[in-house]
Amino acid sequence: MISPNYQITQSPILLMARRAAELRAANHDVIDLTLGEPDFTAPSHVIEAALQAMQQRLGYTPANGLPALRQAIRDRMEADRRLNYDDDQVAVGCGAKQIIFNAFFATLKRGDDVLIPAPYWASYPDMIRMCGASPVVLPTTAAEGFKITPEHLAAALKLSKRPRWLVLNAPGNPSGALYSKRDLEALAEVLRRYPEVMILSDDIYAEILYVSESYSTLAAVAPDLAERVLIVDGVSKAYAMTGWRVGWGCGPRALIAAITSVQSQNCTQTSTLSQHAAIAALNGPRDFLQERNEIYRQRRDAAMNILSSSMALDVTSPEGAFYLLPKIKGITDDQKLAYDLLTSGVATVPGSAFGMPGHIRLSFATDQASLVEGCKRLVAALVSEK
Repeated sequence: MISPNYQITQSPILLMARRAAELRAANHDVIDLTLGEPDFTAPSHVIEAALQAMQQRLGYTPANGLPALRQAIRDRMEADRRLNYDDDQVAVGCGAKQIIFNAFFATLKRGDDVLIPAPYWASYPDMIRMCGASPVVLPTTAAEGFKITPEHLAAALKLSKRPRWLVLNAPGNPSGALYSKRDLEALAEVLRRYPEVMILSDDIYAEILYVSESYSTLAAVAPDLAERVLIVDGVSKAYAMTGWRVGWGCGPRALIAAITSVQSQNCTQTSTLSQHAAIAALNGPRDFLQERNEIYRQRRDAAMNILSSSMALDVTSPEGAFYLLPKIKGITDDQKLAYDLLTSGVATVPGSAFGMPGHIRLSFATDQASLVEGCKRLVAALVSEK
């Protein structure tokens, strides 16, 4: 139930992106570094599969997705994350975002708490409040790698009267922070003492990594907790299919059934055409993933080279995803700063939208020339602020 005391707001990321688009439409020279939207196209085999599907009758599908898509998801989970799920443990939605919302909507009640390490994806707290529950923010620091520690988690769980969910997003948006196997094992030790707490493992950036070790996710690291873990993923980021709107959740049967029930009532199903495209994405060649990750790495390094040269910035190199979250020294009103930067020709998102005031977020999911110029404008604008 949506809380009657909560005023629904728009995503601050989309608001800044819209303002940048308005300025550009009015012929202002603005480089947009707001959206986490890859500038690549969908892979060619995905486009071909969609074209072929368009020639068929595209009727309704089950609310939890085409059986072939659920099978493709299960196959990828087994191959990539060493996890085995049955068919009734998979739910398909209109993007990972909808799966998360449906999970919260199906499980949260007034008085429940959802623990979220900060920095966090900007939509988590609002979705939680819309469902009548309370987000409990767990601050982290750059020195901690922007990751929640077992000690912080234990303290927060002890203080909460009704902890219902813990949210883990790695690689994180906006920090790019990655939890190692050892990190997850330590968190699992704490979570075992709180069997009532579910864990949302938002793995949407799992394919976009800049480290040599393989990706670790909590359900694989701590199999005894798997019945409490909802893994969320989709084709938006790694496959550059943001507008196709296909995401999924894998987890315990009762939760998946509840998510599917919500899905059946709010939009019936995910686009049938998009589901056919997602099947091709998951079952098709994957060599392009490494190639694109190398391009992202080059962009990250180019942006880091410029930003780290500024005495006004403290910036940490991300281990995954495609964002930078520099801290602006001497700035407390990051929202004003973000709007001031627009007048200098670069669009960013204020860090307060992610629970990190005094920071700004930049996306490097854009061409390198624009990224470099945007970073130069940012550095120059901060000099003029002094």
